[in-house]
Amino acid sequence: MLTKNNSIVLSKIKYKDYDLIVKCYTAQRGVVSYILRGILKSKKSQTKTVYFQALSQIQIEENYKPNQSLHSIKEVKLYYTYKSLHTNVYKSAVVLFLSEILSNVLKEEEKNEALYHYIETALQYLDNEEHFSNFHMLFLLKLTRYLGIQPENLNIEYPYFNLKSGVFEAFSTDIYSISGKNLTLLKQLLGINFDTLSTIKINAKQRQEFLNMLLYYFELHLGGFKKPKSLQVLNDVFH
Repeated sequence: MLTKNNSIVLSKIKYKDYDLIVKCYTAQRGVVSYILRGILKSKKSQTKTVYFQALSQIQIEENYKPNQSLHSIKEVKLYYTYKSLHTNVYKSAVVLFLSEILSNVLKEEEKNEALYHYIETALQYLDNEEHFSNFHMLFLLKLTRYLGIQPENLNIEYPYFNLKSGVFEAFSTDIYSISGKNLTLLKQLLGINFDTLSTIKINAKQRQEFLNMLLYYFELHLGGFKKPKSLQVLNDVFH
């Protein structure tokens, strides 16, 4: 049965000589993998690979068969055309990083409209924004809500935050308790949305230190989470 499904491309890998396997986060079914047979066989068919760039927002006419691991696509088109996400070198680094994160943490094959809408609108915001050097940090922090690992915002005035328990503390209790600049930035980011992100002023070193802390938080709370290989590229671009 053919159905239409809005999707965000998470990753693609070459399979055999001329095929691609594309992993998407879809509006209707969560994570779905598609096999595109023969798409690399000729220049004419290769032009279709532009639809499957990282984090592209596409509409798929799919042949979805339950209990299969790979599904097929009859037609594909962009439902949102990015203006700068794949052409601006800085935004491309963010896209590479976030696509690797999302491909790592999104596992479930089930519908989650709120999560899909969050990713969709956040990427469209990034596409249109000129000041975005802190975007990836707020994106990841807000993503924790949908992954069920959001930091507890009670007692936010306390001088410590425990990375393992996810709560603010009055005293340092163990090696996971943080304070200082990372704590200050965490409190700032917990209290804002993307449209006020430009009010956060930090340097490259602070950004890297906070991002490393945030990735460690993901490691502590998500089994099997791996630090992205693209992290170094991101750090180099925003240095």
